[in-house]
Amino acid sequence: MTTTLKSRGALRRTLLALGALGVAAVATGCGFHLRGSGGTYTLPFNAMYVGLPESSPLAIELKRNIRVNGHTTVVSSKADADGVIEVLTNPEKTRTKSILSLNSNGRVREYLLSYNILFRVTDKAGNELLAPTSITLGRPITFSETQLLAKEQEEALLYKDMQADLVQQMMRRMAAIKPGNPAPAPTPSGVLPGVLSAPDVVAPTAPSAPPVR
Repeated sequence: MTTTLKSRGALRRTLLALGALGVAAVATGCGFHLRGSGGTYTLPFNAMYVGLPESSPLAIELKRNIRVNGHTTVVSSKADADGVIEVLTNPEKTRTKSILSLNSNGRVREYLLSYNILFRVTDKAGNELLAPTSITLGRPITFSETQLLAKEQEEALLYKDMQADLVQQMMRRMAAIKPGNPAPAPTPSGVLPGVLSAPDVVAPTAPSAPPVR
């Protein structure tokens, strides 16, 4: 009897595991991707050059995504590239950690981790294909004096998550490039395309007519 119950339990766990795998497969087939898992973007370039040091974690992640998405190869020389990624501000050097909130005793309760990049894409001749584009990401993290090591590890994971998210956003913007067309005007950081309001224009006031006597 005990053996039968154990067998039934094992069978039930196996069926649940298979069901979970089936759901994951269906979700992926429908175009759903976990953040950082990478979508599929076809880049309009046969070869690209990434303007970052070879050992840069961001460069490694970006090159990996370029290689696995479509037919684009990564080259080591600008002269061999159809598209050149120029990083104007390196997020690995400009990432910040600022106080987000305090507790009732005035001690830090939460920090805000920020990760941002400013980049553009040109052709080998230097013609701009994508105007300087700013992407800024942030993640809150709670602070605990009794869990310093655990919080350091959590912070590293959050920065890695933002790096993966950043690469996906860069890939999406580069996939929309149409070589041969002039680069669109740059969008200010924090403002989404299409919702930038025009500056206020004050219509000139017509001179008032003299009073009729």
